[in-house]
Amino acid sequence: MSGASFPPHGPSTDGSELAGLVAVVTGGASGIGLATVGELLARGARVAVLDLAPTGLPAGVRGYAADLADRAAVQAAIVTAATEMGGIDILVNNAGIGAVGTIADNDDVEWARVLSVNVTGIARVTSAVLPFLRESAHAAIVNISSIAARNGIPGRALYSASKGAVLSLTLAMATDHLPDGIRVNAVCPGTADTPWIDRLLTHAAEPAQERAALRARQPIGRLVTPEEIAYAVVHLASPRNASTTGAVLDVDGGVTSLRARPHG
Repeated sequence: MSGASFPPHGPSTDGSELAGLVAVVTGGASGIGLATVGELLARGARVAVLDLAPTGLPAGVRGYAADLADRAAVQAAIVTAATEMGGIDILVNNAGIGAVGTIADNDDVEWARVLSVNVTGIARVTSAVLPFLRESAHAAIVNISSIAARNGIPGRALYSASKGAVLSLTLAMATDHLPDGIRVNAVCPGTADTPWIDRLLTHAAEPAQERAALRARQPIGRLVTPEEIAYAVVHLASPRNASTTGAVLDVDGGVTSLRARPHG
């Protein structure tokens, strides 16, 4: 049943706040996405993952292979997931790809590739999920943006542009879908200790020094963990946050707002 009134939701009778809800996580086979899958499961949700290679998933999680740059593949995967799982209540738009360089370092093909996944990919998945979210009494979308949307980071022009678009898209979506009773929020993670960062560091001249520099720029003195980001994502997705929509939550170790003295 569609609900534009954002009904409040108290504790579940079995103690699991997401019991009876179905969540879809894009890019859920590794890193932040996999941690989010784990947090959703821990709170009682049933979970499906859309990923290029949906392998190594926790027991009970359904995996669907889909390239977010392919609208037909996305549509087919979502319809299959919703049919097999009996609907969709929560969507976490987590999948994304990185890009390194200044504005002059990436050609038009690379710009199109990154934006197609990081921005238009969200539109493709959300468009496919919308009919099912409209039937949920506790519909929620959480988009994963980045501190790169709020801070000038060297050599990340294309990536920053894509994540800035995600931030603006979140606010537009939250406004557009108020009548549908669908809440839309975003999380801006800081530098997280994920396989993506590990791969990035392998290309550095001095990987150990580069990792130390990443830690040093964090006011809390360490990288953010995927589990901390996952907790924030599920916090926003939970029906217990029925009044929260159009919000952006930084999970960045204080990078965006704090100007701490250097550690040591």
